Amino acid sequence: MEQQPAIAFTAVFLKNEHGYVSFVEELPGVNSQGRTIDEARANLTRLAEVVFDAERTCCEELLADKDVVREQFRVAVPRA
Repeated sequence: MEQQPAIAFTAVFLKNEHGYVSFVEELPGVNSQGRTIDEARANLTRLAEVVFDAERTCCEELLADKDVVREQFRVAVPRA
């Protein structure tokens, strides 16, 4: 089985009275929560995977039977 490529993102975890709220800096709308940081991390990972899968499915439907070129590209992400 071919291993899928992995991309590194920045996860942020904010502690509050109920546990942790988390989000991915580079992916708008990908945010979650958990009672522990491990639970918040796992929830955030699952949500990011769902978002990527949904976007891929949407693109496949949009581009079905179209003549397209696909290629990988790299973007330098500046650090604050």
